[in-house]
Amino acid sequence: MTAQTDDSALVWDEKNKRILLKTVVMTVTETESVASDGKTGNYIVMDAKDWVIVIPVQGSRFLMVKQWRHGERALSIEFPGGVAETDEEPEKAAARELQEETGYTANRIIHLGSMNPNPALMSNHVHVFVAEGLEKTSAQNLDSDEYVHYMEIEQEKVFSGMGTKNFPHALMAAALALYMQYKINKAV
Repeated sequence: MTAQTDDSALVWDEKNKRILLKTVVMTVTETESVASDGKTGNYIVMDAKDWVIVIPVQGSRFLMVKQWRHGERALSIEFPGGVAETDEEPEKAAARELQEETGYTANRIIHLGSMNPNPALMSNHVHVFVAEGLEKTSAQNLDSDEYVHYMEIEQEKVFSGMGTKNFPHALMAAALALYMQYKINKAV
């Protein structure tokens, strides 16, 4: 079997797009698209602002947050993060979210990577950063509908707990994979 190298046959052409639902956090659209062979299909896409996740490192511990997640209907331990504001650079959003959710600032914020949370259904991206040289500079400064506790957790506990009841968020596992890649590259 030989590999195909011409990817142009895989690209769909978007013809019509209509809004099905518009909310504060996302817009759901239906798009009529045409494949290279002329076949058409309607596809649902969630359009939202980009998100950031920041991995604050404090020695052998991560600084993490615990909050209620409505979809899961349970508490979730996660890295600080949230939505980037309109025209806000992801690195600035990461620094802002770290400060708002924990009261800490970082001497260094390093971009680890960006990815699409689910390219089959979503148009936005999540940008992952590591924060080093942490310093407590203020109290939490949460949004009016945000209820967050922050804590330090041993990295080992986070790695071994990912994918369990306390750590159910798949994007945190993706962020941890980028962090591991960063640590490996830093050691080389």
